[in-house]
Amino acid sequence: MAASVTGAAPAPQASPTLLDRIVPAPASADPGGSPYRITRGTHIRVDGSREARGVGEYLAKILRPSTGYRLPVTAQGAGGIRLRLAEGPFGAEGYRLDSGRHGVTITASRPAGLFHGVQTLRQLLPAAVEKDSVQPGPWLVAGGTITDTPRYGWRGAMLDVSRHFFTVDQVKRYIDQLALYKINKLHLHLSDDQGWRIAVDSWPRLATYGGSTEVGGGPGGYYTKADYKEIVRYAASRYLEVVPEIDMPGHTNAALASYADLNCDGVAPPLYTGTEVGFSSLCVGKEITYDFVDDVIRELAALTPGRYLHIGGDEAHSTSHEDYVTFMDRVQPIVAKYGKTVVGWHQLTGATPAKGALAQYWGLDGTSAEEKERVAKAARNGTGVILSPADRVYLDMKYTKETPLGLSWAGYVEVKRSYDWDPGAYLPGVPGGAVKGVEAPLWSETLENSGHVEFMAFPRLPGVAELGWSSAASHDWERYKVRLAAQAERWDALGIGYYRSPQVPWGAGGQ
Repeated sequence: MAASVTGAAPAPQASPTLLDRIVPAPASADPGGSPYRITRGTHIRVDGSREARGVGEYLAKILRPSTGYRLPVTAQGAGGIRLRLAEGPFGAEGYRLDSGRHGVTITASRPAGLFHGVQTLRQLLPAAVEKDSVQPGPWLVAGGTITDTPRYGWRGAMLDVSRHFFTVDQVKRYIDQLALYKINKLHLHLSDDQGWRIAVDSWPRLATYGGSTEVGGGPGGYYTKADYKEIVRYAASRYLEVVPEIDMPGHTNAALASYADLNCDGVAPPLYTGTEVGFSSLCVGKEITYDFVDDVIRELAALTPGRYLHIGGDEAHSTSHEDYVTFMDRVQPIVAKYGKTVVGWHQLTGATPAKGALAQYWGLDGTSAEEKERVAKAARNGTGVILSPADRVYLDMKYTKETPLGLSWAGYVEVKRSYDWDPGAYLPGVPGGAVKGVEAPLWSETLENSGHVEFMAFPRLPGVAELGWSSAASHDWERYKVRLAAQAERWDALGIGYYRSPQVPWGAGGQ
């Protein structure tokens, strides 16, 4: 009635995002009490550690442009936003977020937990907080407590920079998107038939010649050692560990073209710009092959602070089984010699995986029982398993036959299909403790820029992140799709172009 008297409708009351609306779903969310409002007087309080201050500065950089507030990061004062390291039942990556009228406190045992808690805080704020210009607010955080720890320690995303090259800045953009959903591994596919993307001082033509093209014959490119270190540094600042991959003995045409001696016949093939697979192989019987592998792994391991080094091992169709086993028996100890743990595609289980090695399963629901059992047997013998089933979480698979980008050899993978499976029960005969987590690969045969990457990753990537983070008991498509739809407004604010799946009830915020 008041509106008709005054001629103006009352301003709508802002209501904060509910605690249980975030992605990935938290372990527990208990609403209660008044919301906290970020104001011009809010401080971000951190303890004395360098890591906590770094997370605080990261949060301030996100909040300052949209709020217009100073938000000083300080070790003094009371109230406001507090980031606190303390012993507790949080593990390496868990956290607790407490919100009420007087402030928000994020508590964690380790800096990674603080960082993940900050991602939750971002999602509890209005999507406009992501914009790079001042927005009207208000900036409310719902009252209550979230307590959260991840289901799996490996929550990965792979980016293929070999089929098409992506610049350091493009990789950084993807890292920021992964961080929002608590992904903690960035697997970089650095070599393939179409391009070699990392400088190796002892074999310089790998990058300068082998990196000079890409699918379709474009200019390609490669990372200098300084470039790669910058990617690693940036990823670490977002609590992602870089897992570099040098695929071998197959997928090696760029290397074979660069050095004739790596070929059994001593003749270098031409550079390759197509998309076929399985035709190339290092020469298993030549000793120079292992000198080459030793040099590459030594230099790459020295640049990589993380624990893992991925040696590929898939689609080695031009390598006999005997040669494949011989090769893996020679190469896996080289990885260990330089202080790294082997990761390989699941074909590695056709040889003898090294102690502590991880096998990355990329088969399909319909892969033969024999092949699945080979992986399961290795798992029962101590090999860890990362799940990347191609017809579930390969982000380069088309959503439908009309999708303008991507491939369809594993079928069409709509959003529900990518989400609606349980990593813990996916492979028969694999002990639950052998499943280390999930990873969403994004192969780039058809992808040339960040817009292409984002269209194929969103909205499927957040679902894979949830499979890795959230408990099996929380898994429910009908509830998830509503939470996913609410993310669209945030993607719009971040400039992420996404696929508007008809399976998701996009609201006004996704327009």
